[in-house]
Amino acid sequence: FEMVSNEATRNAFDLSQEPLALRERYGNTRVGQEAILARRLAEAGVPFTLVNFSINQDWDTHSNNFKTLRNLRLPNLDRAVSALLDDLQERGMLDTTLVAVITEFGRTPKINPAAGRDHWSDVFSIIMAGGGLKSGQIIGTSNSRGEVPHDRPVHFNDVMATIYRQLGVPTDRVHYHEGRPVPVLYSGKPIDELV
Repeated sequence: FEMVSNEATRNAFDLSQEPLALRERYGNTRVGQEAILARRLAEAGVPFTLVNFSINQDWDTHSNNFKTLRNLRLPNLDRAVSALLDDLQERGMLDTTLVAVITEFGRTPKINPAAGRDHWSDVFSIIMAGGGLKSGQIIGTSNSRGEVPHDRPVHFNDVMATIYRQLGVPTDRVHYHEGRPVPVLYSGKPIDELV
């Protein structure tokens, strides 16, 4: 309620205030316009924004994986994320704004009979930029088939610990819900190469 009743954040939702050329730079897609909205919300002081690039499981490519990614999903994602990072940098906001492109699992290394890739939790990639992190790195590798971690595996809890650290959220705290202890994070430590 506070966010939508605040004039600065309420105005952030009015994308017509952005120059048309900048909106087109992000892409005239739902993903592109949500990314520019995220930048506007950050600029208005909103401390955390989630842009959900998947509606109706449109990244769940159990069939027709390659054509779908090549022609639709990846170009829109690439355009929106690169425009967001450039825009944040140009405005002097990237050092204080953490951008993380994360999924909950990867896709099988083996192609299924429907030219798709199924769920695979053993290996997947994420992007983290800005927010005071050290940049320009690739951390960890998979084996040659993309099946399992090969070098420097990073657990998802380490990713979360890194994000929490940059947000100033202590991960050693325990909250109680109906008398049950609920830690902020059960395990994990910030990724040394990034902090």
